[in-house]
This record gives sequence, C-alpha cells and structure tokens, in this order.
Amino acid sequence: MQIRRVGVALAAAGAMIAGLTACGGGGPTTVLQKAKDEKKLVIGVKYDQPGLGLKKPDGTVEGFDVDVAKYIAGKLGVPESGIEFKEARSANRESFLKQGQVDMVIATYSITDARKPQVTFSGPYYLAHQDSLIRADDSSITNLASLKGKKVCQVSGSNSWKNITEGTNKEKLKVEATLVPAGGYDECIAKLKSSAVDVVTTDDTILAGFAKREGSSVKVAGAPFTDEKYGVGLKKGDIETCNEINKIIGQMWSDGTAAKLLEKHFAGTGLKVETSAPPAEGCS
Repeated sequence: MQIRRVGVALAAAGAMIAGLTACGGGGPTTVLQKAKDEKKLVIGVKYDQPGLGLKKPDGTVEGFDVDVAKYIAGKLGVPESGIEFKEARSANRESFLKQGQVDMVIATYSITDARKPQVTFSGPYYLAHQDSLIRADDSSITNLASLKGKKVCQVSGSNSWKNITEGTNKEKLKVEATLVPAGGYDECIAKLKSSAVDVVTTDDTILAGFAKREGSSVKVAGAPFTDEKYGVGLKKGDIETCNEINKIIGQMWSDGTAAKLLEKHFAGTGLKVETSAPPAEGCS
C-alpha cells in the first residue's frame, strides 16, 4: 500500500515537471541566453521614421535606431544575418514584448514612469528632446515662448502638442498657439511647406530625419523643451539582459560609435546632437 502511494506521488511529480517544461518550451529564459544559444534575435524597430527606422523599397530597414540595434546584437554575439527586424508601432510595442513576438524594441521608445510597470528598459541610449520643425527661412522661433501665436500641426494620435499648449514641458510654460489638425507627419510637412502651419513638433531626432529627407526647405529650430530618454525595451523582468545591454550602451559611447552614427544619420539637419552618454536608469 505504501509502495503504491509513493508510486502515485512520483507519477504526479513527474507530470508536474513535464507540464512546467512544456509551458516553458524548454527554450532560453532571457534574451541574453537566446543570443548566446541561437545567435538569432527578433528586434522591433520603426518602419516609417526617416533617420531612425525606415523600411526601404528593397525590404531592408535603415536608421539610427536600426544601427544601434545591430551594434547591441553584435555585442551579444548575434551577427547581422541573425537579426530579424519587425515593425514596432507606438501602439503595439508593449504587447509585442509581453507576447514574445519580439526580443527587444529599439524604436524611439521613451522610458517613462507609466511604461516601467510593463517593460524592463535598458538605457537610455540617447537623450532626445521635443523641438520644432520650421521653414528654412523662418528665424522667428528661438525658444518655447516664441511659439505663441504660431500655427502648430496637431497630429492625430500624438500628444506632442500638449507639451506646448498645456505646459507639460521642462519650463512648465503654457503657450497659446493655434492647433491645425493633420492625419500624420507627412501631411504636417506638406502643410508646413505650403505655410498652412508654422510648426511641426515632436522628438528632435524624428524631425531631423524628415529635415534630411526634405532637403533645404525645412530645418529643426534647435529650441528643445522636453527630455525624451530612448530606451531598449525588454520583456518585464529580464534584468540579466538589461544589465548586459547597459554595459554595451556605455561601450557604444566610449568607443565613438554613437557619435559616428549620429553624424551619419543627422548631419546637416539642424539637430543639436547630444555628445555624451545619458546616465543609465537602472534595471527593474
């Protein structure tokens, strides 16, 4: 009787272990381990932001974030041929990480208190700032206060305009500006060039990418008024990978790679690039 009970207990324990193995899939538990074992990573990047993450007609993607992703992956032991890039839109970055559709997200992903409960962030790898894209011949916009009375493009789904009119900026200054609705940034830039608006506003890196694409007709004002800490998004709790990527980001700045990539993608756009590594936030 006792032997039978022991046998039942062992069988139950074996079933439990098998179940746990099945749930875990037997695969790597961290992105760092996956990189070491499989030499492959799936990385979420933007596909529609010139200078940062842009999909080309041949199917490849290019930009500052893309190059940062390649650098980090390389230092983790993953060759460029082992990287699969996947489009990460602002609305799906958290769900992609939670569901394991990507291993990390490098897509102008600002580290915020609201996102930290859902995402473990490495970095920041760059400190961007909200700024204004203006016509090249406009010399009237030199600071946040000078946006008073200007026609500001209001992109559907973006809250960037609130930092101007509602005072959610570093200066805590509310500026009275006229908001002109638009469906997206390309529409905003068309309105800017036709003088239907005076200002297109979002992160200065994004604006710089558009400025490079448009040539000499527009420029970045160089009058920043927020801090946007770009981080590498990881599945919540992957502290081991987070700490390793923080070391890699430090190396990217110390070996001169960050400066070279910023020059490569934003030279001549009017963007005042940061010249030193932003302090790491710490992993949680």
